[in-house]
Amino acid sequence: MLCALTGLSGVCHGAGFKVSEQGAKAMAMGNAFAAQADDPSALYFNPAGIAFLPGIQVNLGALGIMVPQTEFKGTTPLSGTAPLDTGTATAIEHSRRDIVIAPTLYASYALDTLPLCFGFGVNAIYPLSKSWSDSSVFRNQVQIASIKPVNFQPTVAYRFDDLNLGVAAGIDVTYAQVTLQKSLYSPVIDPTAPAPPFGAYELGSLGVDGTGTDVGYNFGLLWKPRSDLNLGLAYRSKITLGIEGDANYLATTPTGMGAIGLADSAVFPYTRARASSRASTSIPLPDTLDIAVAWRPTRKLTLEFDATRTGWSSFKKLELHFDSPEFAAFNNQLDPKNWRDAWSYKFGAQYQLNQRLALRAGYSFDESPVPDRTVDPLLPDADRHSFAVGAGIGNALGTVDLAYMWVHFVDRTVHNQDMTALRGANGVFKSDAYLLAANLNLKF
Repeated sequence: MLCALTGLSGVCHGAGFKVSEQGAKAMAMGNAFAAQADDPSALYFNPAGIAFLPGIQVNLGALGIMVPQTEFKGTTPLSGTAPLDTGTATAIEHSRRDIVIAPTLYASYALDTLPLCFGFGVNAIYPLSKSWSDSSVFRNQVQIASIKPVNFQPTVAYRFDDLNLGVAAGIDVTYAQVTLQKSLYSPVIDPTAPAPPFGAYELGSLGVDGTGTDVGYNFGLLWKPRSDLNLGLAYRSKITLGIEGDANYLATTPTGMGAIGLADSAVFPYTRARASSRASTSIPLPDTLDIAVAWRPTRKLTLEFDATRTGWSSFKKLELHFDSPEFAAFNNQLDPKNWRDAWSYKFGAQYQLNQRLALRAGYSFDESPVPDRTVDPLLPDADRHSFAVGAGIGNALGTVDLAYMWVHFVDRTVHNQDMTALRGANGVFKSDAYLLAANLNLKF
């Protein structure tokens, strides 16, 4: 499972590139689960929920994401015939298809003599992957980009029986592998001495690979003031990953040779040159706040509403730093993001048909944190509607939970093409995603 997590090529389909589908039971209810939180996946949704779990419970799960192609129709700084006839020709592009498997593990252990419970979770909350063809009109903005994280969450929870209140706190240790590959272009023929004619001049190919680890914290509250009412509150702190690794650049044109200080006059048409450097950047994983209420109007029916704020305003820029002086033409080039905080609203329902079978359904609406001016092919994000159904089958010893979700991204129209920086696009992005999840929850 750990090998699968570190090899994860995730997909962006939560707010930004957050993946909220961390348990099949919750996913079937549109991820409205922070007030119920009644299996070990509560460690993600609201860790205070494990304070009410008896004995030892282990939850093993897997999320399968079937990612169809993102479609774009419009113009980009490279659509047309480079280097001087670009930016006006209409192109139709599709990102590469992908199938992602994301496993999860959650476990809880309640003491017999004290209202104290310990929990441990392993998951991937912020994976990202986007891949466009090496020949696409977005090749200078992204060919391959991925964040492959694995998060470890040890947690302790305490139950105040007189108040029917659970509280919990834990830490998040996140390790991530980051990969970026793209072609490099310059708006001028000599990037070290900008001068007309302006266009899109090929330099070469850049690849960056790095890793980073950082630590955050989380806490939760779960209060059951009445037998038919639960109130939940959960918070997860921001984590800033300091990524360090290696960069490799392959110059493929005389202009690309000049960018790293080589004389292009001595270069034959098919000669290439390679340069390497240490590289670094930082990537913020935002804080989140969940507020939730669950109500049981009848013994068999449970309804829940959650509101989640994700602090994406911490993602202001993406900037790569290179140690080698050969990379001076590419060093610290600012890629502004300026994302904003975003809310998601989740509605879920469960009907306990009988002792062995529960039926579930849910809906959620996620605001996109990406402003119009910085939407790009790395993350062509949009507001989205998610529809889910599922079921739980089991007995006193364990339960199998199954869920299906369709995520529909609202068509995103952009008009941020910048021919000076060779960034952005003018056109429309269209996306959908389909998710399947299964979890096995065992009780000892």
